[in-house]
Amino acid sequence: MTEPVAIPDANEPAGLLEGDLVRHARRGDLAAYDELVRRYQERIYATIYHMTANHDDANDLAQESFIKAYQALKTFKGGSSFYTWLYRIAVNKTINFIKQRKNKYHLSLNDLDINAENDPDLVALVSHKTPSRDAGLSELQKKLNESLLKLSEPHRMVVILHDIQGMSHEEIAEIAGCNVGTVRSRLFYARQQLQGDLAEYMKPA
Repeated sequence: MTEPVAIPDANEPAGLLEGDLVRHARRGDLAAYDELVRRYQERIYATIYHMTANHDDANDLAQESFIKAYQALKTFKGGSSFYTWLYRIAVNKTINFIKQRKNKYHLSLNDLDINAENDPDLVALVSHKTPSRDAGLSELQKKLNESLLKLSEPHRMVVILHDIQGMSHEEIAEIAGCNVGTVRSRLFYARQQLQGDLAEYMKPA
């Protein structure tokens, strides 16, 4: 006798696939949208943080991005995955924010130390802490953020999405609204600039 097929309960959004969650959310199901937020908020936050080097700005922009995405949900046609569409919203919002406040970015070492336990990338870096390793990694993280901020917004975005978030060239091209060749070119240029900065930093005294 054939076992009955279990039908996901709409009251348990955590068990639904992304497409099902989007369909429920489009019909006004806030629990479904909350689940989408839960699934992607860390990656969205991390992307924005690496673009702005500021925890408060990253928190605000991530929240604004999810609000904007919810308001625009009815325009989402499903031509791409929801998270790609969401990333495009978050990245565009962040780029606009950076352009408006171009001269106001500064990563404080105090800010880095205070918030290190909340940053998954920093937690991973200092998982085997010693006093000298901790100090050296803090300085290196500071230098990395300074180097990222020297890049233009499009080049910074490509590095963050590919090297930090692990997205493919094709996914980034869809988010950035350009072709894959442009993504590869920007990534090559950005890496060259970052490697130059870090090579100079790592030279022996």
